[in-house]
Amino acid sequence: MQEHEKYYSNEGSWNKVQIFAKKAGSNVIYAVLILYFTLQKPDIPLRAKATIAGALGYFIFPIDIIPDVTLGVGFVDDLGMITAALFQVAMYIDEDIKKHAKDKLKDWFGENIDTSEIDDKLK
Repeated sequence: MQEHEKYYSNEGSWNKVQIFAKKAGSNVIYAVLILYFTLQKPDIPLRAKATIAGALGYFIFPIDIIPDVTLGVGFVDDLGMITAALFQVAMYIDEDIKKHAKDKLKDWFGENIDTSEIDDKLK
């Protein structure tokens, strides 16, 4: 993940999320938002920030194992990388972070979103 950290930027994250949100699906975007909002916390250690930045950098980077334009499976590798990062920084993810992510998700996908798949993994 650390090798992709150099590709992370706030602007790059938001641009990719907005462009690919519907195609990636709410689970991928919810996980990305959780990582993004966790990264904004001032009290998380540098190692956790590097893990998050690496995962988000991988998400942003246009060339990855499975190209994002590949129908049906283009975001599988992204979700894998994002999920791995979620597990590594789970201790820093609180209910406030999840609420921020869900609120943003509702803005983009509407009220009827199911975040239980990601939430269950974070328990």
